[in-house]
Amino acid sequence: MSQNFYPVLVSLMSNKLAITLCVFMAILFIKFLIISLIKQKYAKNKRSKINVVNNLISVILLIVVFNIWSTEIQKFAFSIAAFIVAIVLATREFIQCFIGFMYIISSRPYRTGDWIQVGDSYGEVHSTDWMKLTLLEVNVDAYEYTGKTLYLPNSRLITSSIKNLNFLKRYAMHHFTITRDGSVNPFVFIDRLYEKAHEYCEDFKDVAVRYNQLIENRLEINIAGPEPHIQVATSELGDTQVLFTIFCPTERAMGIEQALTADFMFMWFEQETLGHASINVPANNNY
Repeated sequence: MSQNFYPVLVSLMSNKLAITLCVFMAILFIKFLIISLIKQKYAKNKRSKINVVNNLISVILLIVVFNIWSTEIQKFAFSIAAFIVAIVLATREFIQCFIGFMYIISSRPYRTGDWIQVGDSYGEVHSTDWMKLTLLEVNVDAYEYTGKTLYLPNSRLITSSIKNLNFLKRYAMHHFTITRDGSVNPFVFIDRLYEKAHEYCEDFKDVAVRYNQLIENRLEINIAGPEPHIQVATSELGDTQVLFTIFCPTERAMGIEQALTADFMFMWFEQETLGHASINVPANNNY
């Protein structure tokens, strides 16, 4: 029986397709063991480590398969020399994706877990491989996840600007505008609005100051904040606009916006009811 098995074994060892399948299965099995070990050993930051393992295994598998079939690949390349231009054009997107992957590895403009903007797309970096970038889409206006997953080809990373928005995960420079007609003078109650804004920001004021300074030192620029800012302007149609700028924790931005909007509406209708639209701007304003 062993004599019959030996020729079969030699035939399989000389069969590159069988070797490729065995190597492929072995590498996938090793990958499964490593990922299982990471999931058991690490309670946090598993996603980043698993992403590194996936990319490393993919590169190793590509190199091994290329070495096994190098002779056939070389012969095949010589045989299609007349069609090489057409092949390059057909695989241009894949080549650009691979170049984009190498660019991301070398420049490191973001890391797993960062909030970034690629063109018009916003999201948290979930994973990166040699073909695509996977983002968990974020509604940057509401600072919350949309539940959608974006798959961006790496070729877009070469042609589109990449903005790292990671500091928005904790604190945001939140801007919003309230537009009303010209029946009420908002300068009458703007000091009360400032008091309300400071009241809503009081509990995190010290942390906001430190985080604001951290961002300025890291980016080497001056940014607005952390004090609330309120500005009165007019629209192109002549309506009154009140612009708010609040430096606050990301998860509280929408709540503070709703609270200030409610205060503004109350003060606006209060003044409209009292008929104080013609009151002059107070002389002792300090804004």
